[in-house]
Amino acid sequence: MAAQGHSEGQSVNRPPLFDGEDFTYWKTRMEYFLHGFDFQIWSIVEEGDLIVTNEKDKWTEDDRKKISLNYKAKSILCCALRKKEFNRVSACKSAMEMWEKLRITYEGTDKVKETRIDILATQYERFQMQSGESITQMFSRFTNITNGLAGLGKSYEMGDMVRKILRSLPSSWTPKVTAIEEANDLKRMSLEKLIGSFPHGP
Repeated sequence: MAAQGHSEGQSVNRPPLFDGEDFTYWKTRMEYFLHGFDFQIWSIVEEGDLIVTNEKDKWTEDDRKKISLNYKAKSILCCALRKKEFNRVSACKSAMEMWEKLRITYEGTDKVKETRIDILATQYERFQMQSGESITQMFSRFTNITNGLAGLGKSYEMGDMVRKILRSLPSSWTPKVTAIEEANDLKRMSLEKLIGSFPHGP
């Protein structure tokens, strides 16, 4: 069954659908979709419409292509929104304005965004494996934090995240942690490889 809020998002030919739930997840997927669909479309969404200076009756073929791309960017965003979300942005004049309005609605102003980053960064710094938690559950909780931060523009080096996971493990994992540190270059190790080193729990 498709996840709530993104039921249309499994096809590479259709944009992920947003209904107001989990904006950070949708925004990241939408960026990837637009990059793959047409990078120029993503540039229009991110930076604004392509500029046409000629009057309509003097449009060149290049002008018409620019206008078409501008409308296509708006159309794709509209197709990615449920009715409630579409109504929020239906009066916007450009794809960039639509995108920015959604971003501010769900991420807040820069001040609110900074506060959310601070909260998630604190969760990251204090991250520890919880009692009775499996490696898979811990990893899922960890990636929820790091993905949330990435969606707000803050990211960590892979090596730093690998070390963070290792430091979050209780003392019962010390022999395995030591073995991993001795057998691997932690700067080059991926989180997936790290988690794969603990397939059966402590």
